[in-house]
Amino acid sequence: MSQFSVNPGRVDPYKRFTFRVKWDGRYVAGVSRVSALTRTTDVVEHREGGDPNTVHYSPGVTRFAPIVLERGVTHDTAFEEWANKVWSAGTPGVSLADFRKDVMIELRNEAGQIVLAYKVYRAWVSEYQALADLDAGASVVAIERLVLSHEGWERDSDVTEPQEPTYSSG
Repeated sequence: MSQFSVNPGRVDPYKRFTFRVKWDGRYVAGVSRVSALTRTTDVVEHREGGDPNTVHYSPGVTRFAPIVLERGVTHDTAFEEWANKVWSAGTPGVSLADFRKDVMIELRNEAGQIVLAYKVYRAWVSEYQALADLDAGASVVAIERLVLSHEGWERDSDVTEPQEPTYSSG
């Protein structure tokens, strides 16, 4: 049985290097890394009073790990503007009206088509790194970093497997 219903000839899973991040209805420029989307549910142990030798397990509180976004430093101020809604040197405090955002993370295939998307709910910037360590001996890009705390994520069920284009050599 094929793992791809629309493209049964495809045997390779999707690569993880083609993706886009969107908030406020627009794509954020230059994001080069998104950390894993991780969900953990606590295990609650309990026993029945009449059965002291057997432990039973139930699901408890579910927690969502923060999401880290990284990109090379440019003149686009989207990361900084969002981080400043939580704290800014001139006006310390939280912009209660709009410091939380819903974020969309889209995975794309080699042809650039959206193949999976995840909605991240009520995210806010819990850590902002404007500039990574500087090192005259290294030849790497300067990195800007956001850590997003949030209230969960789910797969966007409206995004389904697209028909992949075929190309002819002639």
